[in-house]
Amino acid sequence: MTIGRAHAVSLLGLRGAIVEIEADISANLPNFVLIGLPDAALGEARDRVRAAATNSGVGFPHQKVTVNLSPAALPKHGSGFDLAIALATLAADGVLDAASIDRVVHLGELGLDGRLRPIAGILPAVVAARAAGFGTVMVPVGNEHEAALVPDVRVVGVASLLDAVIWHGGDFAAVPVEPILAPPLPAAPDDETDLADVIGNEEAIEAMLVAAAGGHHVFMLGPPGAGKTMLAARLPGLLPDLDATAALEVSSLRSLCGLPVGRTLALRPPLESPHHTASSAALIGGGSGQIRPGAAARASHGVLFLDEAPEFPSSVLDALRQPLESGVISIHRANAVAHFPGSFQLVMAANPCPCGQYGARDSECTCSPMSRRRYLGRISGPLLDRIDIQLRVNRITSAQVRLADESARVSTRAARARVRGAREAAAARLATTPWSLNAHVPGQWLRSQAMRPAPATTASIDRALERGGITMRGYDRVLRIAWTLADLDGGDRPDADHVGRALYLRKAMHS
Repeated sequence: MTIGRAHAVSLLGLRGAIVEIEADISANLPNFVLIGLPDAALGEARDRVRAAATNSGVGFPHQKVTVNLSPAALPKHGSGFDLAIALATLAADGVLDAASIDRVVHLGELGLDGRLRPIAGILPAVVAARAAGFGTVMVPVGNEHEAALVPDVRVVGVASLLDAVIWHGGDFAAVPVEPILAPPLPAAPDDETDLADVIGNEEAIEAMLVAAAGGHHVFMLGPPGAGKTMLAARLPGLLPDLDATAALEVSSLRSLCGLPVGRTLALRPPLESPHHTASSAALIGGGSGQIRPGAAARASHGVLFLDEAPEFPSSVLDALRQPLESGVISIHRANAVAHFPGSFQLVMAANPCPCGQYGARDSECTCSPMSRRRYLGRISGPLLDRIDIQLRVNRITSAQVRLADESARVSTRAARARVRGAREAAAARLATTPWSLNAHVPGQWLRSQAMRPAPATTASIDRALERGGITMRGYDRVLRIAWTLADLDGGDRPDADHVGRALYLRKAMHS
C-alpha cells in the first residue's frame, strides 16, 4: 500500500513549522499508532479521527494504521492536526488522491460526528504555511474569514471531514451539515475615551503626547484620584493606526490566545491592564504544556498598563527588564524556546506610599519614612532606569475645576494628528536606519558626531551626569525624549529648551 502524506502546522510561540504527517497501513490486527512527540490532546486524535471517519460514512481501515508526525523532535500540541491525520490515513487507504492531499496544508479539529471545529492560532498557522511555500490551506468554516486575512493564500473552508474528502476527489455524495462557527466578535464600545476629559494636569497630558510620539515608557507617581488611570487609558487613543505588519502580528496574537479576530485585521493599538495579583507566566507568558503569550505579548504595538505597580511581586516586574531592552519575549523550556513580540509601551502607576497620601495637599500621610522607602523599593532601580518618562501627578483642586477652560482642552483626535506628524518626522530622519521611533534608537547613535547636539545644548544633562543625578542609560533616554520634543515642535534638532524639558520629564518624579 502507498503511504499517505499530508501537512499541518505546529506553533511554537508565534512562529509555525510545517509538520509532515505520514500514514501507513499494514496487514496486522486493527490498531492506531501515533508517533512523533504528540502531547496528550494530540494523542487523543486516534479516537477522534476513527469516530469522525466512521460517522461521516467515508470508512476507516480495519488494519494497523501508523501515523508519523515529522520532524519527530519538534513538540506538537493541540487538536489542530486531526484533519490532516484523517486525510493522510484515507490517502494511504486509496480512498483519496495522495497527490491532492500533499499539496495542501490542513488545519482543524474533528468532532465525533465528523464536523470540523474552529481552532486557536489559525492566523499564525496560515502565515507559516505561506512562508513555507504552500498556496492552499484547508480550514474549518468557522476559521475561514480569519484565515482569509493572510494575503496570497487560497483558503478552502470546509464544514466536515466528508466535505474535505469530496473536495480532494473522494467519490461520496455530499451531505449538508450545520457548520460549527467561531464565537462572535464582541461589539466595540460606542464612545472612545477622549483626552479632553482630563481636567488640569497639563504637564501629565504633555507627557502622554511625548510618550505616544516617541514610543517612550512612562511611570506616574501620585495619590489616589489624581487621574493616573485616566491618563493611561487614553494613551492608546493617541497612537496612530497600526501598519499592515503590526496589524497582522496583533491579530495573530489574538488568534493564538483563542480570542475572536473578526473579518478585518486589528488596526488600533491594544491595551492590556493585568491585575497586580498576576503571576510571571500571566504577565510574560508560559504554561506547563503549550507555551501561551502573556499580557506583555498581547500588548505588543500597544500599551501595557500596570496599575498599583508596587503591589506586583518584584520578580514579576523584573521579568519585564529583558523585553524592555530587546523588544522580544523569550520563554525557555527544557525542550523548546518560544519567542513572542514584546514591543509594547510600558505605563506604570503607583501611590507614593502605602496609605497613598504622601505629598497630597489635602491629606496627611500616616506612613513612616522607612515604610515609604520600602514601598517604592519594590520597584527595582534597574527597571525604573529603563523608564524614559517619570513624573508626579497631583490631584486637581476645586479651583482648577471651576477655572477649567473646555475650549483649551486637547481632544484625542487633535493630539493623535500631532503625534502622527512627529512620528513621520522621526521616521524620515531614521529612514536609513533599522529604527523608526526615537525610543528605539541606541544611545551610541544619538551620541555620534553627526547626531550629538552642541555642548551648549546638552550642558544641563552633562552636569547631571557628572554629579550622579542620572546614569549613562538615563543620559541617553533624555536625549531620546529631547528628539521627540523637537519632532513635536517641528524642529530639525533639539535645542537647550528641549533638553531641559526632557530632563524634567525624566526627573520630575523626584522633584
